[in-house]
Amino acid sequence: MSEKSDKFDPLFINLVLTLHNAAMLHMGKIKNPLSDKIERDMSQAEMSIDMLDMLKKKSEGNLMDEESSILSRTLSELKMNFMDEKAKDEKSESKEETEEKSEDKPDTGAPEKEEANSGSEEKDENNEGKKE
Repeated sequence: MSEKSDKFDPLFINLVLTLHNAAMLHMGKIKNPLSDKIERDMSQAEMSIDMLDMLKKKSEGNLMDEESSILSRTLSELKMNFMDEKAKDEKSESKEETEEKSEDKPDTGAPEKEEANSGSEEKDENNEGKKE
């Protein structure tokens, strides 16, 4: 049994690190090595994190201390990064909504006052013409 355990230790850690890298790639934290571009897909990042979370719950009591520690630290790091990225998304969405609302509203400030003044100037000119 010790031989099987020794064989699977690096495989388990490799699996954890593979899912970690996938989540970081999908959060846009690292470049996609194939396209050499930053790409974001938060639903895929969440899927990788959920897989690690499931792996942790299903393997409880069966992991060595080192494996458990690596898995826990990896999950904590990914969850913090995920929340940070979600907060950035929400902040940028609220900023975009604010900008869209300001673009949709007609400008009710100075131009209307200018039009109102120009109209009253015309009336004054007409009245001056009548007086003469």
